[in-house]
Amino acid sequence: MATLQDIGVSAGINILSAFVFFIIFAVLRLQPLNDRVYFSKWYLKGLRSSPARGGAFAQRFVNLDFRSYVKFLNWMPEALKMPEPELIDHAGLDSVVYLRIYWLGLKIFAPIAVLAWAVLVPVNWTNNTLEMAKHLRNVTSSDIDKLSVSNIPEYSVRFWTHIVMAYAFTIWTCYVLMKEYETIANMRLQFVASEARRPDQFTVLVRNVPPDADESVSELVEHFFLVNHPDNYLTHQVVCNANKLADLVKEKKKLQNWLDYYQLKYARNNTQRIMVKLGFLGLWGKKVDAIEHYIAEVDKISKEIGKEREEVVNDPKSIMPAAFVSFKTRWAAAVCAQTQQTRNPTQWLTEWAPEPRDVYWSNLAIPYVSLTVRRLIMHVAFFFLTFFFIIPIAFVQSLATIEGIEKAAPFLKVIVEDKFMKSVIQGFLPGIALKLFLAFLPSILMIMSKFEGFTSISSLERRSAFRYYIFNLVNVFLASVITGAAFEQLNSFLNQSPNQIPKTIGVAIPMKATFFITYIMVDGWAGVAGEILMLKPLIMFHLKNAFLVKTEKDREEAMDPGSIGFNTGEPRIQLYFLLGLVYAPVTPMLLPFILVFFALAYIVYRHQIINVYNQEYESAAAFWPDVHGRVIAALVISQLLLMGLLGTKHAALAAPFLIALPVLTIGFHHFCKGRYEPAFIRYPLQEAMMKDTLETAREPNLNLKGYLQTSYIHPVFKGDEEDDDIDDKLGKFEDEAIIVPTKRQSRRNTPAPSRISGDSSPSLPFSGKLV
Repeated sequence: MATLQDIGVSAGINILSAFVFFIIFAVLRLQPLNDRVYFSKWYLKGLRSSPARGGAFAQRFVNLDFRSYVKFLNWMPEALKMPEPELIDHAGLDSVVYLRIYWLGLKIFAPIAVLAWAVLVPVNWTNNTLEMAKHLRNVTSSDIDKLSVSNIPEYSVRFWTHIVMAYAFTIWTCYVLMKEYETIANMRLQFVASEARRPDQFTVLVRNVPPDADESVSELVEHFFLVNHPDNYLTHQVVCNANKLADLVKEKKKLQNWLDYYQLKYARNNTQRIMVKLGFLGLWGKKVDAIEHYIAEVDKISKEIGKEREEVVNDPKSIMPAAFVSFKTRWAAAVCAQTQQTRNPTQWLTEWAPEPRDVYWSNLAIPYVSLTVRRLIMHVAFFFLTFFFIIPIAFVQSLATIEGIEKAAPFLKVIVEDKFMKSVIQGFLPGIALKLFLAFLPSILMIMSKFEGFTSISSLERRSAFRYYIFNLVNVFLASVITGAAFEQLNSFLNQSPNQIPKTIGVAIPMKATFFITYIMVDGWAGVAGEILMLKPLIMFHLKNAFLVKTEKDREEAMDPGSIGFNTGEPRIQLYFLLGLVYAPVTPMLLPFILVFFALAYIVYRHQIINVYNQEYESAAAFWPDVHGRVIAALVISQLLLMGLLGTKHAALAAPFLIALPVLTIGFHHFCKGRYEPAFIRYPLQEAMMKDTLETAREPNLNLKGYLQTSYIHPVFKGDEEDDDIDDKLGKFEDEAIIVPTKRQSRRNTPAPSRISGDSSPSLPFSGKLV
């Protein structure tokens, strides 16, 4: 069990690590060679040019202005200078609201920390319960635990202080959450009302189009919307299964990179041809000329791409029963996206289309009927992943202790028994072991989300974030508390009667706060500071710049600015919310460490969002209801755990007063859900009409069809010489009024007479005219 000295050593190591990271970053960011890595967002916006282009030769590579090195932390105040409205214009609402999650943590926990240290710490400290337990019942404890509720004796009236504080913490947290929800809902509505025209504002995604023997999917979609949305339908783009084509294009890009590499290498030294082996990793096999080989490979795959493209365009089986349907106005798109289209609720399903850069094209090719099965499979797989992960996590953490190391490697006993090394192991090693063990989890969860069939990157990230949060709750929090408390008090467990075990658990659970303190310092202090270095993008940029870059466009593509990574960042923040709310009334010692994390992360990520990250999509903060719900869940969990803890302390008179807290908190959540959540899942028709009216007044001659007609074409077809032919085959984009005779002889989808055709019988042939 970590002592106060161990925590001090761990704090020193992590503070020193963070300081070293900041110094290295300050040096690297000033070098002209690294300018595109640490200011990539400005390059992508075209607002910054490389400082390596002019000046003396040495100054193109190294910054010789030594005055710029003096203020190596000046990036921190610079990151705070940009006002929020300007930051929204610069980086988007998603990035700004993501930053507000850190700010929310500061607003919640700063007053709670002051109140807890002013009231709860003196109440906990002025007891000798743990000292007596140490001698009488052989319970392990440290000086830190004397600041926790464990140090209060059973049946004590002092527990009333913790109950009053629990109410105060809950009221304050709910108040801040409500104000933040209201603020962000207004920000979202204002952002949507003021943002520039985007294709997704006029477009819905239609799925599960019923098959028809007489008409193609494109004709069927066109007829359906001409009949049911005659005044508002504009155009559509059917969805095709181009996954194989996309894989071929991706493979061609890899081969082209190798060809560029060898051509550049030969251009620098053309005294002899470059030879490569065709075997595994180039270690064995037939030797061939590298340039000639890759030229032949690129030509070969180019022919395959052309053949596959023709198959996709001409084969009806490549067309999926789905389409992007665009309307003349936002109002019409909102009506279609938010209403049921037919009496059969499983057909002609409509939802808002993601913005084009947010579409995850591979999953559009998944049949809609298989989505339920896929999601059921992933629910079962995630259940087993979560609960079977407890075993290796417990094993790794058991090794990251003094006893575990001595048992696994007895020859290290002399080293680990050293006073300083013992502090390092107990205060630093458990946190770093857990962090390393979880390194590959986000990739696994993202693969699972993709298998489920979500059609946008934003929905993939939100689902992955939800699963990561559940995993952290079960494995990082609950498993660490339960297994850790059991192992640390194992000697006490074995030497007492069974009816005394719940009491020991009640005392031991707060003691696990020391582990979480070390984890916060490793992950939340040094980890956040390390994020600003961007070592992987830095190394990859220089490798690509040295071996692949030929033109300025190549150099721009070599940049990898990344994004905020909602699927990994938000669950980590939620873990800190959970730890803070759980331990605020139990072990207030943990709160200052969480405050340092929120403050440091806010500054670091604000800098990254301003200068580096290039967000992949813009969802207008659609993720906020998830954030709000998880903080509420953490609050309820903290209340239930406090009730259980006081129950083991025999606070029979005080504990029942906590029962109202979860009920009130859940009621508050339902109030916020009904009051603010609709702004995040529905688009008000009033807002849509106002935006349409203003646009019509400002641009009466806008060619909306020309603006929308290529927005939702699969990326593998864009920029191709055959785009015009592809447009004709995958969708119709005529400028004049169109008359479409139906080929269908069976009963049409519209059971009532159509305004377009004027026919009285729905079974008669149809001729529709778009006006």
